[in-house]
Amino acid sequence: MSHSVMTAGAVSSTRTPADGVLNMGYTRTMPGLLKMGQILALLIVFLCVHLAWGWPSWAAFQYFELVALWFFVALLIFLLMHLFRLQQKMPCINWPLTEYFHYSVGTVLIFIGSVVAAVKGSGVSALVAGSVFGFIATFLMAVSLWTSYSVSCGPHQTGAAV
Repeated sequence: MSHSVMTAGAVSSTRTPADGVLNMGYTRTMPGLLKMGQILALLIVFLCVHLAWGWPSWAAFQYFELVALWFFVALLIFLLMHLFRLQQKMPCINWPLTEYFHYSVGTVLIFIGSVVAAVKGSGVSALVAGSVFGFIATFLMAVSLWTSYSVSCGPHQTGAAV
């Protein structure tokens, strides 16, 4: 019969000093690259729409600007959470599912804004460029939605042997 003794505070960490605080390896993964591409595309969308002169439809472009800024900030927060490994510090939230819902809502809203900007932005080159980058951001968010679906909603392995 074997016995094991566990003491409080005797748990050793396998983390090395080279790991540091930042998880820079995340930026070289496919989700990290997609997230950085989305952030860059949404920043360009926001700047194109915000700095454009002669908006043909003020309310439509204000919506597009607001949606682009909102999802830019949300993606930046998600990127920082991955970089600083904050998901492990807050296990009470299902982070893959949270990102999945963020991508599903973001894909639809950015697509709507891009279509409206493409239709109403003719004649103003900055708005057309914002629309093009909006479609690029929509595509990148759809790819992230597809890849996060398998993590959030796909089949899960259980520890039980059948």
